[in-house]
Amino acid sequence: MRKADDLRYMARALKLARRGMYTTDPNPRVGCVVVKDGAVVGEGWHRRAGEPHAEINALQAAGSSAAGAGVYVTLEPCRHQGRTGPCTLALIEAGVGRVVAAIRDPNPSVAGGGLDELRSAGIEVSEGILAGEAAALNPGFISRMSRGRPYVRLKLAMTLDGRTALASGEARWITGPEARMDVQRLRASSSAILTGVGSVLLDDPRLDVRHDFGDGGEIRQPLRVVVDSRLRTPSSAQLLRIAGPVLIATLEEHATAGTPLEDTGAEVVGLPPANGRVDLQALLTHLASRGVNEVHAECGPTFAGALISANLVDELVVYVAPALLGADAMPLAFLQTIADMKHRVELRFDDMRAVGRDIRLTARLLAKPVD
Repeated sequence: MRKADDLRYMARALKLARRGMYTTDPNPRVGCVVVKDGAVVGEGWHRRAGEPHAEINALQAAGSSAAGAGVYVTLEPCRHQGRTGPCTLALIEAGVGRVVAAIRDPNPSVAGGGLDELRSAGIEVSEGILAGEAAALNPGFISRMSRGRPYVRLKLAMTLDGRTALASGEARWITGPEARMDVQRLRASSSAILTGVGSVLLDDPRLDVRHDFGDGGEIRQPLRVVVDSRLRTPSSAQLLRIAGPVLIATLEEHATAGTPLEDTGAEVVGLPPANGRVDLQALLTHLASRGVNEVHAECGPTFAGALISANLVDELVVYVAPALLGADAMPLAFLQTIADMKHRVELRFDDMRAVGRDIRLTARLLAKPVD
């Protein structure tokens, strides 16, 4: 019976955590439920960085009922002092009797430490309940802590014959309004939106979030990142005229020429080269150092092919429109010639669903080629 209760209450904690999907960055999305004598006496979730964590909000809601209660939290309680106090101390002082964590903190230097502190205080501790669901809620935070780089999602839109734009480069609009709104949700949940300078020169995109999917407050604009090895981004580009942070990633040798772009409010960062272009791995490492969890890439076939070839794409989201553009139109991605089937880029489909008149495919890129 306890296992069934654990699943039910953790599922509720996960539902609460999702309320922070668009607001908690760079912190993880966390939910918490306090249960006593078979009844929920307190709930909370982390709303945004700098504000109380989920456990604190749930304990405040529970009040004195937290004494001897069970606490269900989607991520191991923190034990360090940051902008807010350690949650482990708050749980101990509240006198809770049991803490159930879905997953441990992915930071290798602290993983398990919070749970150990609770055990040392005489609190019963369990972990691993709905762990997969909890991990799926924070792929970027886990990636940044465990791999030192953000989670990268590459979004592409194509016709049924695998084309993304006319030969002239015209691509608006391949997909319908429902798919475009779905992309807005992906942008809003991301820490950064990434593109290449080719897309800036061809399409002059805004790459901003235009709808509030959060708690009704001010729209959070993710960091917009342009990879521009030779610093060709014009100072008149739309993305430089819209509120929100912009980073131009260029080669170290060109960084000093970025003053006109910096005058618009953009930040210009020089990075080392890889085959004459910005080293994309170095870029992701730099973004991780800034607290970037999830990168949402929207770009043309050249930059898409570069990300895929560098094995830096964790998730591929492709919107397929019921249309045909013909053989002269642009492909999904420019990849190097693959001469042997065993070297093909292998994917695993995770999801397929209709979004308006279009179909959305979600796939994972497998790290190793097929033998």
